[in-house]
Amino acid sequence: MTDLSRLDATTARALMRDGRLTPRELTRACLARIAERDGEIRAWLSLNPRAEAEASAIAASDPRPLAGIPVGIKDVIDTVDLPTTHNSPLYSTRRPADDAPCVEILRAAGAIILGKTDTTEFAAAGRNAMTGCPADPSRTSGGSSAGSAAAVADFHVPLALGTQTGGSTIRPASFCGTPAIKPSWGLISTEGVKLYANSLDTVGLYARSFDDLALLGGLYGLPGAGEPPARPTLALCLTPYADELAPEARALMQSLPERLAPVADTEWLQLPAGMEDLDALHRCVQMSEGAAAMRNLPLRGALVHQAFLDRANRSEGHTARQMFEAYDRLADHRRTFETLTAPYDAVIAPAAPGFAPIGRSAGNPKFNALWTAMQLPCIHVPAVSEPLPLGVQLVAARAQDSRLIRLAAQIAPALAFSPPAVTEGKDD
Repeated sequence: MTDLSRLDATTARALMRDGRLTPRELTRACLARIAERDGEIRAWLSLNPRAEAEASAIAASDPRPLAGIPVGIKDVIDTVDLPTTHNSPLYSTRRPADDAPCVEILRAAGAIILGKTDTTEFAAAGRNAMTGCPADPSRTSGGSSAGSAAAVADFHVPLALGTQTGGSTIRPASFCGTPAIKPSWGLISTEGVKLYANSLDTVGLYARSFDDLALLGGLYGLPGAGEPPARPTLALCLTPYADELAPEARALMQSLPERLAPVADTEWLQLPAGMEDLDALHRCVQMSEGAAAMRNLPLRGALVHQAFLDRANRSEGHTARQMFEAYDRLADHRRTFETLTAPYDAVIAPAAPGFAPIGRSAGNPKFNALWTAMQLPCIHVPAVSEPLPLGVQLVAARAQDSRLIRLAAQIAPALAFSPPAVTEGKDD
């Protein structure tokens, strides 16, 4: 049998049902992989000391959809049996009284919560995660869901939860080379999740395969009925910020018509000129809602990072009235986008500006924030593995999440076996 830590959840469950794998064997393999690799990758802030015992108590014949599957949880999401520190010295000993509902659903499905993954402080600013990119640990795995993306990509766990306010699920997925979805806003409860901007924050899902994303999507009730057509029509969009793409990301996008030709029809799509303000609108909402969320932090003393003091006090100059005007303009943009893209099965856009930069910065969210601001579902599809991972994201109308997962699975093989993008990149 292959290295058990490399199994996706769907395959592992099939092996368990056939009696060829036990939950304990899978959990031990994941823990062994963590012991081997996490000294360098540093994906985890804490591990469940009872994980192996919990796995031993689950029968291989257990019919629950995630029975015996180890899962990582971003450390801004509450877990009753492990600390939830938000990677902040203010919460280093915090022990929640309950699981967040998104975690409770996983436990009810039989998942083993293997541990808490590293994150940018409060999934916002301040301290960066210490997690390195599995393909090159001198580079960042991206923020803020740094540990979750790296833990799945480096075969520590088959599944993990992250969050996204700007690009915090999709960008790390691109840097690390793993499938992921940022669902339509509001579909997965954010109760028990440290909120930064409540009209943007979304629980994100990492997996090793699109079958696994579909499995998770079913657990969380993600909508999107109907199958994609056998030959979908896809719009290719460089976004209004194309001049900020690194050469490798631009080359990847330019290669898509040829790479996808066997499985899809493609057309280039330019967003209307009026939508160039999407990034600015996102920032206005994020910083304004973030200032409200952080308004208490100046009262907490010397352990508060200066970044939060600055944000709580200034909101980067945005007024409350500007925030409400941004809500209205974003609503207009959502309607415009969904009308404009109705003839297409999905839009394909860059998932990140380029390869993961050297260091531990979160990375530039500009190619994610516009979609997050419009509350649209986004799925990362890996497309390049050498010399570093890089992918694209599929974007669709709200409430098309499950259909988008099926579409990603349909076109992913055409991208996975294509030549890599050019190797020139930016390290900042």
